[in-house]
Amino acid sequence: MGVDLGDIFERKEIELTDLKGKIIAIDAFNILYQFLSIIRQRDGTPLIDSHGEVTSHLSGFLYRTTNLIEEGIKPVFVFDGEPPQFKNATIEERKKIRIEARVKWDVAKAEGSEDVFKYAQASSHIKGNMVEDAKKLLEFMGVPVIQSPSEGEAQAAFIVRNKDAYAAGSQDYDALLFGAPLVIRNLAATGKRKLPGKGVYVDVKPEIIDLEDGLIKLGISREQLVDIALLVGTDYNEGIKGIGPKKALKSIKKYGSIEGVLAQLNADIKYLSEIKALFLNPEVTSNYEIKWKQPDAKAITKFLCADHDFSEARVSKAVERLLEASDEGQQTLDKWL
Repeated sequence: MGVDLGDIFERKEIELTDLKGKIIAIDAFNILYQFLSIIRQRDGTPLIDSHGEVTSHLSGFLYRTTNLIEEGIKPVFVFDGEPPQFKNATIEERKKIRIEARVKWDVAKAEGSEDVFKYAQASSHIKGNMVEDAKKLLEFMGVPVIQSPSEGEAQAAFIVRNKDAYAAGSQDYDALLFGAPLVIRNLAATGKRKLPGKGVYVDVKPEIIDLEDGLIKLGISREQLVDIALLVGTDYNEGIKGIGPKKALKSIKKYGSIEGVLAQLNADIKYLSEIKALFLNPEVTSNYEIKWKQPDAKAITKFLCADHDFSEARVSKAVERLLEASDEGQQTLDKWL
């Protein structure tokens, strides 16, 4: 889920067409969770094949990645490796929340409650072969897949800093904490979206966040931004009760660092130095290759239709679009390079 810095960081709306010819290093787990959460039937049930395996994420990777490629965008998917040990508490807490949401979802379905979809989304989780199947499909599609040694957003940020990609793609703000110069949000969630718990739909557009520009406007350093996040709470710590982004910003600017703020509050944060080190000097690898290949139409069709019961007609149309877009995209990329 990451830390929410939306109250203090400026986001600029853009169009997908603004990203034509750009390489985007996408946090794969982040977008996988999006697909599992959003791509569901009306009662909240995810798409499932005849073997009982969830396929919502595969649908998302096929159709929405194809949409991006049709826009001339060059996606690169970066997958998480081993999480740091101090993230275990967060992982266990999320597991507990998902189990509780599953129980509420079952009750909502039985009662015909309008909250059924909300609880279904909250119960989403990665299991079984989901990650390996996602990688397999992307490779059949000719899309680069990079395995991070640890956090995917850290690796994506490194790829952007290394000038091998234009921006990191993620819904979270953690990529900024890891030092991504540019972050793109809402890449795969553009269009109409229903607000949770309301019968209201809003237009969702891609947003770009410029790290350096944001730091200058806030009058802080990246290390101080990490300090703000730690006060608010991250995937690795709970934060300090009663402190949101604006209050954290004010406190850090007043006392200079999180250590100064904590001293004033007579409070502490477990694993403080380790978490700061993770954000400022994360474990990443420079041993990666970014290379697009021609989509393998037969492999995509067999994998999705024969193995996972997708509609042959729909997959055929998507593959046709992908093949055409891939040819045009490669010509555009060649011109850029």
